[in-house]
Amino acid sequence: MDFIVDIFDYISNLGSMVMIPIMIMVVGLLFRLNILKAIRAGIMVGIGFVGLNLVLTIIWDYVGPVTNILIERFDLNLSVVDAGWAAAAGVAFATKVGAVIIPFIILINFLMLLFRQTKTVNIDIWNYWHYAFTGAVIMTVTDNFWYGLYGAAAHAIIALKIADIAAPRVQQVIGIPGISIPQGFAVTTIPIYLLLDKLYDKIPFMNKRKIDTDAVQKKLGVLGEPLMIGFILGILLGLAVGYDVKKVLELGISMAALMLLLPRMVKVIMEGLVPISDAAKSFLEKRFKGSEFYIGLDSAVTLGHATTITVAILLIPITLVLAMILPLNTTLPFGDLAATAFFIAMATPIHRGDILRTLISGTIVMAIILLIASYFAPIITESAVNTGFAFPENATKITALSAGNLIALILSLLAKIKIVGAILILAIVAGVLAIFRSKKSTKSTGSSMEV
Repeated sequence: MDFIVDIFDYISNLGSMVMIPIMIMVVGLLFRLNILKAIRAGIMVGIGFVGLNLVLTIIWDYVGPVTNILIERFDLNLSVVDAGWAAAAGVAFATKVGAVIIPFIILINFLMLLFRQTKTVNIDIWNYWHYAFTGAVIMTVTDNFWYGLYGAAAHAIIALKIADIAAPRVQQVIGIPGISIPQGFAVTTIPIYLLLDKLYDKIPFMNKRKIDTDAVQKKLGVLGEPLMIGFILGILLGLAVGYDVKKVLELGISMAALMLLLPRMVKVIMEGLVPISDAAKSFLEKRFKGSEFYIGLDSAVTLGHATTITVAILLIPITLVLAMILPLNTTLPFGDLAATAFFIAMATPIHRGDILRTLISGTIVMAIILLIASYFAPIITESAVNTGFAFPENATKITALSAGNLIALILSLLAKIKIVGAILILAIVAGVLAIFRSKKSTKSTGSSMEV
């Protein structure tokens, strides 16, 4: 087992720039794609992710300082510091569950594919940390490694099924064929967004009109183009925090660049994935008539939609206001505040790019995230101390907004009641498998998802 863990630790440490191209190439070869075409596809997807990550550094470099200024302006006096996703992932991987999570989740995914319980091959290995986090929390509250592993498996199975159901809508709205998003946090928001979307369909002023970036562009012309929206939002954000003219213009240009370049990087990823998707369809049609196959990717590939970035910028001050007024919240948004786009990554495809729906849903989900992150703070702090994590300056308690995971919360609450909880978790997993097996996937042209 130690040897296997060492192998997967090495693979994980290669980083996405190396690991994702290799995984794409292997998948292509498995589906009988020509070796040179498989290599090219892997390299192309890798280039797309390199570009995506480079563009996303704009968020950390330019939006990060803005969030720090806003935090100071709001003068929030909260006891728990949001240390960010990197801290949560580091703590999760450093636990006993985290040490074995990569080979364990690969095995779970393989078995589900073997028994035709999922269509997703989850190659997003780095983001297995979300499953490790769930397992680590359960291991902490039960003081039992095996309960932790059991919870991590439950989270992974549920994530794969939700990814399958959401895949057609994601492919249609984001424009990348043959993918799904099994990322452990992203999938936890999908049921919430689905329920809210059905609610919006019943509200008169929301169900008869669609306010997306295309509608805004038709109404405003050049001013409604995504890059101009980004520029204007950047200018307004810079003025709000009191930047001088130079910094205001820099922020405006940076936000415009974000709006323009993210979709182009997603197109590069799409160019690499199309041959893999075509090869998979051809392979499966010959051997399993009617079967589909999805490549499970990081939710970062969904960020190229203008609605996501537009709403993400608006959610930064909204999240600070929520932190200030929410009862029971103890979390000071900090490390993950600039990454609000990841928290609404699935809202855009669920709401078909509608800005108003995405903004309202994003506000609701950020409130939920703050409360769950506050609930997990003692557990994350304890785990961080046990694993030797270096706390941020002046912080005695830490959490992460990216740890505000509803699935992890439900599973950990059930796990507290040991045997009964384990039975209930099994019942939930069985129910998810049964319900989603009996329902059709989202219709790409439909107005809502079937669940």
